[in-house]
This record gives sequence, structure tokens and C-alpha cells, in this order.
Amino acid sequence: MSEPLNVTFLWHMHQPYYRDPIGGEYSLPWVYLHGVKDYYDMAAIVDAVPGTRVVFNLVPSLLEQLSDYAAGTAVDPFLIRGGMAPADMGEEERHFVLEHFFSANRQRMIDPYPRYRQLLALAGDGSPERQERFRHFRDQDILDLQVWFFLAWTGEAARRRYPELQQLVRKGRLFTGEDKSLLFARHREILQEIIPLYRRLHGEGKAELAVSPYFHPILPLLCDMNSAHLAMPKAMLPARCFRHPEDARSQVHNGIDYFREIFGFAPAGMWPSEGAVSDEAAAVIAGSGLAWAASDEGVLARGPIGGLGPGKEALYQPYTFIREGRELALFFRDHALSDLIGFTYSQWDAERAVRDFVGRLQDIRDHVPGSRVVPIILDGENAWEYYADNGYHFLRQLYEALTSTPGLQLATFSDVLSRIPERRVLHHLHPGSWINADFGIWVGHPEENSAWELLAQAREAAVAHNPHAACLLAGDVPADGDESADETARRICASLYAAEGSDWFWWYGDDHFSPSSDRFDELFRRHLMNVYRLLGLDTPPELFIPIKKKSPAGFVREPAALITPIVNGLVTDYFEWLAAGLYDLTKQSSAMHAAETLLHSFYYGFDRRALYFRIDGGVPLDKAMRQNDRLALHLILDREYRLAMDLHSDGGPLQVKKDGEWRDTGAPCRWKIVRVCEAEIPIDAVSPQRGGRMFAYLTLAGDGVERGRWPSAAPMPLTYAGPELELENWLI
Repeated sequence: MSEPLNVTFLWHMHQPYYRDPIGGEYSLPWVYLHGVKDYYDMAAIVDAVPGTRVVFNLVPSLLEQLSDYAAGTAVDPFLIRGGMAPADMGEEERHFVLEHFFSANRQRMIDPYPRYRQLLALAGDGSPERQERFRHFRDQDILDLQVWFFLAWTGEAARRRYPELQQLVRKGRLFTGEDKSLLFARHREILQEIIPLYRRLHGEGKAELAVSPYFHPILPLLCDMNSAHLAMPKAMLPARCFRHPEDARSQVHNGIDYFREIFGFAPAGMWPSEGAVSDEAAAVIAGSGLAWAASDEGVLARGPIGGLGPGKEALYQPYTFIREGRELALFFRDHALSDLIGFTYSQWDAERAVRDFVGRLQDIRDHVPGSRVVPIILDGENAWEYYADNGYHFLRQLYEALTSTPGLQLATFSDVLSRIPERRVLHHLHPGSWINADFGIWVGHPEENSAWELLAQAREAAVAHNPHAACLLAGDVPADGDESADETARRICASLYAAEGSDWFWWYGDDHFSPSSDRFDELFRRHLMNVYRLLGLDTPPELFIPIKKKSPAGFVREPAALITPIVNGLVTDYFEWLAAGLYDLTKQSSAMHAAETLLHSFYYGFDRRALYFRIDGGVPLDKAMRQNDRLALHLILDREYRLAMDLHSDGGPLQVKKDGEWRDTGAPCRWKIVRVCEAEIPIDAVSPQRGGRMFAYLTLAGDGVERGRWPSAAPMPLTYAGPELELENWLI
């Protein structure tokens, strides 16, 4: 009988460094919220299923923030406003709660709870009149909203651990101040249990704990910015070539040191931030004493092996990277299997999803010769808000199935290395990350390049004006031992290293959209401002100017004139859509960066009678879509409308969402899907406000399963000028 196939899950636990370096406040609450929802749940589920073994990769800057919350020392405006009695709130505090406390996945975290859903409706359900609706909230409504926001962000395993939390869910409404105090008290206990729980899982052999560089930087770009040219030959890089391998070494060593301080032992492995590797970065990791690291299959495929082979046979092997006498074991993630968990299974029944996943692993074991290990690597917190019950049932059933299926065994990466001494050797790595096997998310766009320029400028100032900081940045120890000077130097270095984190650059450019992107921009600039403050220098004026532009990701242009295209699924005339508004859908990714490449462009426009929409794909849509697929256009105005389009018909009724169900409006609409999809909706059917905005998103579903969503984060804002657009753009 052949050896069982090792299946290794690496759950990467990471959040940006939200603590303001000057004021000390947390700009956003996601460490706290993911702590009580995901960081506890993920460990608790592993603990509950006998035989489960996984890898948890913990970023040191996340551990630092979790410790701050667990100690009760974190200053967080969300917690402050959440803890206030509504009667004691001023207008600003009430507005803050009403503006931010619906920040949750609607399908999984709001709609299942009638009172939370009712409060959202009372707030206008995202309509432009929401500000006026806020005036209708009574003190009890505010209190119920405070409780529901934090209760919805409480994990399923955490709720089961504390029956009082389940009682609050059942109570549902008319919460008291005592209820809220109880909720926050249990949250504090959950936060205090997280790090000890991970430490215990490691000690009991249920999990291997790994680490990332301290502030989650892109190591290859720190080592040598020019490595980006090897992955992206045509990229426009910053004028200053950032080349500081000493920073990469410090980020890695500082991360390992803090990990050891928290857990009492040194880690064996590392997930480099964003899976980013290069020859120099891998050598830095190897030189730190770590035994293994991991990246993405795209990096392996574009490297010396020149492809993964039939069935991706080369992917399912451990490798050894050798450079200048240093060795580092390497693993490469199965992109498709990881993305199934991250983006697809959330809309499936848990039993069906588990059966499908286990079947795919069995196919690899049975049909891919020589397979030894299947690495499945993804974020450990971001997917679960899209799953029913925070992924609790899916994960439990998945672990139970994998521990009981003959021929498969859960293993950590250290397990695999002990079981498989023979490994394939790599002397060279393609420089790249787990996204497109390059660095295009973090450098090359004017916004990203501006940020790198400002970072390099601040680092140069630190070296020039503080000898102690210069020594630390060079990897040396200051000679005179002046404690106050050394402390200032350490704080300068900490702000520079924090500004090197990948998160700030993730949100610059057109690749991703977030309602909080301005906060990330501000935090990045404040880290650099702090450097100049500590140096006693004037802050360069450009640091007061936002780097991030306000246009939503992928936005190209607004409508320039009225249009009346022919709805036939073909672009019959060059001028037909020339004046339409346009979004680039390839730039509309969320933080999870779903690999949805079917749809490329979204055009919109109108005349005096109808709204018109055109959707383009990378290939003709009638070839790309399956026979049972439905491409749905969703419009959000005072309510949400849907036009569900298929390949076999030319039109049908517009639907409207009422009481959670879709109902026909009776308004006849036209569409045609051939090379592109073109659609027409009568203006009277939705009655958009002149000079106002609508919001739109697209979904693709087949056989009852949603297979794609564009954008994956927030709907696209569409301007509607009305017939006056023709007058505004009239030229002599």
C-alpha cells in the first residue's frame, strides 16, 4: 500500500498595524473583532477535533496588538463608542455608531438576526437618505445596535464556549447596559485566551506555530527593489531604488525574537509576507536559522523548473533552496485548492463542500505520480464572514473527514520534513508573491511609487540625523549606551519598519478598493511623520497630502453624453458606447483578492427613456458562460433591484428585493448575451434621482451556486445626471 498523502493547512493570521504611532489610538477595530471572531475560533475548532494537525502562521505585529487588547490597554474609538450609554452620547458619538456599526457581512452577519436587520432598515439600508434616517434612532435602538455589532462579530466557537453569549443571541432585542457589559467582559476573556490557546496547541502537537517578518513587509522589495523588474520587466519603479537587505534581516530577526518572547520557543518556519520570495530574501530567511518557508505555485512554475508538469506533479513535493552554503526547505501552495476555501465554498452546503474538497485530494493521491504533500495556504481570518456560522460547521466537518479518510493524513510542514528526507533542489527562485507571481500589487503604480519615495526619504533622514538610529538600521549596536538616545533610535526604527509593511501599498493604486483606504493612507504617512518628529526635524509638506486618490478602484470615467445603443450583444458601432461611463472590473478586488477573471469591463449610460449597461469578458461571453448560468445585474437605489440574464432569452422582468425575497416588478427589460452582454432597463422602473447616485454590482451563478461577484468588496457608484447631461456637454 502506498504512503498516505500529506495534507498541510497553513492559516496565515495577519492584520495591519492599526495603532497610531503618535496618538496611540487604534484607527480601526479589526484586530479586536477578528480576535473574538476568528483567531479564537480557528484554534478552538482545531482543539475540538481529535487528530487534527495544522500550521498557524502568526505575524508578530498582530500578536503585539492582540496582547494590547487582551491587557485592556488598547485605546480604540470603536470600543469607546460601543461602551458608552446612549443617553450620554453627543451627536458625534451617535453618528459614529450609526455610521460604522453596520460594518459586517450582510448575508451572514446581519440578515440572520431579525433585530439587526431591522436596525439596518431603520438606518435606510445604505440609501442616500441614511443621514436623515439616523434621526429616528432612539436610545434603545442605539443600545441594541451596539450589542449586535459586537455580538455579530463574535465567533461561533466562542459563543458555544460561553452560554451567556448564546442567550444574548436568543434575546435579540431590548438589551440592557448589563447585557452589554457582560458581552464586553466575555470578549475580554476570549482575547486573553487566544495566545495561551495557540501555545497549548503547539505543546500538544495539534498545531505548528510559524512566523512572518515583524511588520509584514515584502522582503524582496526591501532587499532590492530592482527584483521587481525581473518579475515585471515593463514596470515603472520608483526613482529611488530601495535596497536595504539589512532591513529585511531586521524584520525577520525582530519577528523571531518577539515570537520567542511570546511563546517561549523559536519557530521552525515562516510564511514570508504575501508569500513573496527572491534569491536574496530566501537567503535572509535561511540565515535566520529557520528550517522552512513557503510561497505560491506561480513562483515555482515561473522558476527554473519551467512548469509544474502533468497534474501539477512538481507542486506536491518539498524542495530545498541552496544559496551560498545556506539551505532552506520550501513548500508551494496549491492555488486552486486554497482559493476554493477562500472564495467558493462559502456559498455551498458544508457537507457538499467537504465532499468536493476531499474528492479533489483523493484524485491527487490516485492520479498524480509521486505526490507527497499538498500545501493549502490562505488567510486565517478573512474568509469566514462569508460562511454560515463563521465557517464552524465547514471546518469541523473538513477536519473530521480528513482525519478519517484512508490515504490522507493531516501534517504540519515540520512533520513533512521529518518524513521525507529526500527533496528536490532549487538554486534559484523566480522573484514573486502569491498574487500573479509578481509584485504589481505593491509597486509600479504612481501612488505606490510615491509611497516608496517618501519611505526612502524618511530613512535617509534617519541615517543622516541620528547616529544611534543609523547604527541600528545598519544592524549594529550603538556604542555609547545612552539609554534615552537608544530608546529614541529604537522608536525611529520601529516607525520606519512599520511603514515598510505590505498593507499600506496593498491599498494604493487601482488594484483594491476599501472604504477605509484613506485610513491606511493616513497611517502610513503618520508613521513617517513620527520619524521626523523623533528626529526633531520639520515634517516634509508632502506628508500632509493624501497619496490615495478618492476614485473607487477600477473607475475609469463617468458618462459624457446621452447614449442609445442597440441591445444585441454585439458592439455594432465604435461610437455606440464611446460616451458611456466605464469601470475596469479587473481592478475590482477585495482584500482577499479573488482570482475572478471572467469579466473585464462594465459600461453604463442612459438616454431620456432607459438605462443601458454593457458587460465585457476576456473572451466572448456566450462561449465563457455555461448553459445554466445567470449573469445578474444588481442596482441599489432606495431598494435593491436585480436583472437576472441568461443565454437563452432576450428579456424579462426586473426584480426587486422585498422582505429578503426577490419579486417581479412587472417592468419589462431587454438584454442579449453574445460577444458581450448588453441590457436596457426603463428609467421609470427604478426612478433614479437626477444628480444622484446608484450603486451596482454583478453576480454570476449556476445551479444555485454563486461563482463570481464583481466587485467583490463594495458596489460601484454610478452617477446619474439625467437628460441635462446632454446640455452640460453641448459644444459649439
